[in-house]
Amino acid sequence: MNAIEVEGLSRSFNGLHAVDNISFTVEAGEIFGFLGHNGAGKTTTIRMLSGQLRPSDGRARVAGCDVITEQQRLKPLVGVVSEHQNLYERMSGRENLAFAARLYGTENPRVDEALDQVDLIDRARDNVANYSNGMKQRLLIARALLHRPQIIFLDEPTRGLDPVVGREIRRLVVELSTQGVTVFLTTHYMEEADELCGRVAFLSEGRIVALDTPDNLKVAHGQKSLNVTLDNGQSLTIDLNDEDAGAQLEKLVSAGAIRTLHSAEATLEEVFIQIAGRGLSE
Repeated sequence: MNAIEVEGLSRSFNGLHAVDNISFTVEAGEIFGFLGHNGAGKTTTIRMLSGQLRPSDGRARVAGCDVITEQQRLKPLVGVVSEHQNLYERMSGRENLAFAARLYGTENPRVDEALDQVDLIDRARDNVANYSNGMKQRLLIARALLHRPQIIFLDEPTRGLDPVVGREIRRLVVELSTQGVTVFLTTHYMEEADELCGRVAFLSEGRIVALDTPDNLKVAHGQKSLNVTLDNGQSLTIDLNDEDAGAQLEKLVSAGAIRTLHSAEATLEEVFIQIAGRGLSE
């Protein structure tokens, strides 16, 4: 069953195509990575799929709702964590969520459940101004989960966080998926996408230029090779596409000269650069 179905979706601003005729599906419970440079159209796509922005062309169904004609029915079915931390810093964590709960029409006991879900229940009474960036990010996720959405859109959820907090956020993303929540994720960290996502789409200048599992993309676009360390400390790479690769390896094995032997595959970042022409941080 598909949680998201997109066909020919486009959005233009003053004649410029921010999103240009993209099509894809996302299965229910899937963690789907949507990767691209700044300005590639990621946030615009999220705004269209969450009913915040009307497409210029094309169609999309999210949680069974048409994003153009059924925006009010769609709203309680999705949660959005934007790239910007729009929290009320003079209010406590609990007060922030209680205010959002009133807007959603959600019962108050759900506030503490959401705080507990992101490990903030012990800091619920503290003003958000005293929260670290990681705590604020977890509070944003808690706010997006208050109404138990079927789909959550996470726009750069670990950007600027230290590695420990980033790992906590990734753990939470996996937990949401195991609970059946569909996760639509944008990130500048290719290792994160490789770790979390069942499939990823590469977006470049508003168009999807590749869409597959991370493993399939790395196999299809990466060089097949072996990294060899010899007993004398020398390192070499054997390109498995070379006609004499087998003979090279057999010679080394027969001579007992190999200390370590590892297969080498392209990283997801290398594949992205090959397809899109430059890295995400460029």
